Amino acid sequence: MQMRIAVLDDWAGVARGMAVWETLGDVTFFTDPVPRDRLAETLAPFEAICLMRERTPFPREVIEALPRLRLLVTTGPRNAAIDLDAAKARGIVVSGTQSRKTSTSELTLALILHQLRGIGSEAARLAGGGFQGPPGRDLAALRVGIVGLGNIGRQVATLANAFGSEVAAWSPNLTEARAADAGVAAAPSLAALAARSDVLTIHMVLSETSRGLVGAEALARLPAGALVVNTSRAGLLEREALFDWLDRDPEARAAIDVFEAEPLPPADPWRGAAARFGDRLLLTPHLGYVTRATWQLFYEQTVEAVAAYQAGTPIRTL
Repeated sequence: MQMRIAVLDDWAGVARGMAVWETLGDVTFFTDPVPRDRLAETLAPFEAICLMRERTPFPREVIEALPRLRLLVTTGPRNAAIDLDAAKARGIVVSGTQSRKTSTSELTLALILHQLRGIGSEAARLAGGGFQGPPGRDLAALRVGIVGLGNIGRQVATLANAFGSEVAAWSPNLTEARAADAGVAAAPSLAALAARSDVLTIHMVLSETSRGLVGAEALARLPAGALVVNTSRAGLLEREALFDWLDRDPEARAAIDVFEAEPLPPADPWRGAAARFGDRLLLTPHLGYVTRATWQLFYEQTVEAVAAYQAGTPIRTL
């Protein structure tokens, strides 16, 4: 059974080379985001749509406006941007792939080391004809606080422990036993965690209860010269509170990999803040899960899901 298939949000233009699509039918790759007000018009001809997790939203109004749609495949085992109830009501099959966790924890450590050692500014200094500037900070013996001790948070804890850091964690449901099992101390509250964290790194699932979790109150408790890292979801960290904190502490630093709007618009406040704070605010373009191995897993399993649907064999559903 041949199908018209859309592959959305292939921003890097690499999806075609990551899997064998040719046997599936007529496949169209979209390397630019489709404007939300044109989703129904643009995607109307397609029977199968392959999504990059949580880049393009698929609410009820979009799903109901696509009468030919029969299959949605998302990268990752869940996608909060898809209205699953609306898809089920239409008889649309929704499938997901597996995911990898190590890439985000590795990036988190890279961002921490980059900001602690001033790697970007020192490289720029050397390229400009200078040499060493002010000394950076060791990760060894530094106090690292982890907000959220799920799969990725635990991996960050393991990496930080390997560097000799003093690691603690907090989340609403974290127990001392689970923290000890991960080799970290359990903080009694977010405020208490912040107060003893030279590095505060966020690894929570975004929900209505966690939105804005790290705000002015937690940031105010951080020691002078602390570093805040967010590689999880933009909504967990209050943007304006972070900017105010960076204003108040001239030694404070941050590293941010996730944004409210992606791709980041030219006039977005994050871009203005990066120009304002210089190397104290490092922005990276949501690289946490962007590695070759992850992309190959995503797209190979996406192709497998479409092929299984076409063959009438069982596929993983959300």
